[in-house]
Amino acid sequence: MNNSGAAVEVTKDRNGTDQILLRNLRGASARVLSWRTDRGEELLFTSNFKPPYAVRGGIPICFPQFGQRGSLEQHGFARNRTWIIDENPLPLHPNGNNGKAYIDLLLKPSEDDLKIWPHSFEFRVRVYLTTDGNLSLISRFRNINCKPFSFSIAYHTYFSISDISNNEVRVEGLETLDYLDNLCQKERFTEQGDALTFESEDDRVYLGSRDVIVIFDHQRKWTFCIRKESIPDVGVWNPWEKKSKAIVDFGDEEYKQMLCVNGAAVEKPITLKTGEGWTCRLELLVVPSS
Repeated sequence: MNNSGAAVEVTKDRNGTDQILLRNLRGASARVLSWRTDRGEELLFTSNFKPPYAVRGGIPICFPQFGQRGSLEQHGFARNRTWIIDENPLPLHPNGNNGKAYIDLLLKPSEDDLKIWPHSFEFRVRVYLTTDGNLSLISRFRNINCKPFSFSIAYHTYFSISDISNNEVRVEGLETLDYLDNLCQKERFTEQGDALTFESEDDRVYLGSRDVIVIFDHQRKWTFCIRKESIPDVGVWNPWEKKSKAIVDFGDEEYKQMLCVNGAAVEKPITLKTGEGWTCRLELLVVPSS
């Protein structure tokens, strides 16, 4: 599960739950709730949480439903399940693992899952940390059901930022796109600005975006680059002050230090025929900015 000296460890979190720790040769690291530079700087936001509730932070995977667009619990059940280490992962490109720390995870539906979503599937995720400290997730789905089914997916990434309330954070790559505004009953609008900045609560899904989105954090002098494949949409969310106070597992002021920008497939769900597979990918990079 690792190559060329890169390390993979199983550790315990503060609640005693097993977590996978990836570490590359330069000292950069990643786990479910954390992605750090080789200088130990945290790049993902995490708030307080208690199992069995979903983690408020890191990169929860929303599947088979995003938000409340369906009959399931918000964002589906995958983020609330315990995944197992995949001992027989499907092969990727032969040279794709050189110098990378990686782990393969597998989720299959339980009997309880099949009662609320009656579709058999295999959901495999390879998480890897490159020699440059970039974090990538490759998701592979397979329909092992006797009939077709459709689903949505999102990598609900919580980025750690300096202070969203001081106009030091902006998002580029969403200009001129149509978006669904979840604060206006999913009404459709068109983005008019050259960059997205924040002065209040924001909860949108941008449709058919380009494959690279950028977050600039001028105070921290970081630039996040989000690269995605086969997931056309982008969710953007920050609860701002009023909603933060109503979220049980979220501090009143923590909205200032986080921004969710999610690679997603929302507007047009993915449909798989019996035996059919589908693959998508998310890659996260951070570079110093002047």
